[in-house]
Amino acid sequence: MSGLFNSIEISATGMTLQRQKMDVVSQNIANVDTTRTDKGGPYRRRRVMVAAAEEAVPFKNMISKSRTELARTDVGHLGGTVRSRQETIEVARAEGKEVEDPASSYRLVHDPGHPDADEKGFVKVPDIEIINEMVDMISASRAYEANTTAVLAAKEMAKNALSI
Repeated sequence: MSGLFNSIEISATGMTLQRQKMDVVSQNIANVDTTRTDKGGPYRRRRVMVAAAEEAVPFKNMISKSRTELARTDVGHLGGTVRSRQETIEVARAEGKEVEDPASSYRLVHDPGHPDADEKGFVKVPDIEIINEMVDMISASRAYEANTTAVLAAKEMAKNALSI
């Protein structure tokens, strides 16, 4: 059963990261015309950078780091003796960090009537391509759906195992 819980945890981590990516893409789309930010200058495209978390803390071990689990059945168990063992289960965790895209810049648009126009009438607008953002959104959405399917499959396997 621990394998099922690990697979659910891994999928849950993936779902969290994909949701974070969709949130960032929606921020990028919402700010496609933002010419002035708190930092000054136009909005810069943001991305989610994914890396392994520093500390791996499994979902099942949030309360305590170790648990007791029945040993797998083998030939030695035929006498009716069941051994237990202590083990710590570690599942690699990932975390997403929202950062400004270093390749993100701005483009100049001639609009002399705009309040943020310079003396020559040019306005710095974010260099965000809606098509690229939509591709990123679809990709994150599909990955989220795949992780959801994996969770449902693990849940179904656990249900079937309990009915045996």
